[in-house]
Amino acid sequence: MNIADAPYTDLAERARSRGSALPQERFGGRIAPLGPALGARHLGFNVTVVAPGKRAFPFHSHRLNEEMFFVIEGTGQLRFGSATYPLRAGDVVACPPGGAEVAHQIVNTGATELKVLAVSTMQRPEVCHYPDSGKFAVLDGTAPEGFRHVARQQDSLDYWQGE
Repeated sequence: MNIADAPYTDLAERARSRGSALPQERFGGRIAPLGPALGARHLGFNVTVVAPGKRAFPFHSHRLNEEMFFVIEGTGQLRFGSATYPLRAGDVVACPPGGAEVAHQIVNTGATELKVLAVSTMQRPEVCHYPDSGKFAVLDGTAPEGFRHVARQQDSLDYWQGE
């Protein structure tokens, strides 16, 4: 498959299909999931195109899965833990699993689209942490078929409540 021929979905449309609303003042772009179309079973990969001045996803970390990003074209910035790094075509970034110290987000700081190949392990269930908002997500499959729960730790119930 050539990435120029890949089926892209607008991120706002993707969020709507999952019953959510993308905050379009900060987030925007499109995504082409490649893994399923190519028959991948243990690796997830997609091409994410980030609009100028936007981000594709919130600042987050994965507790189980590791990600790698290859910048195909454009310029941007990687937020990684408490640091920020410039990105340009040809850069490769590794984001290991862990907590806030490895949280990451790619931001398009350029005037043109930022195109990134993202590759990740696809271990489930997964727990993601979102340091900017204090949320976490538990995922056991690909939405909308799989279980997906997003909450804040302070909303936690007592283990024995209601038993």
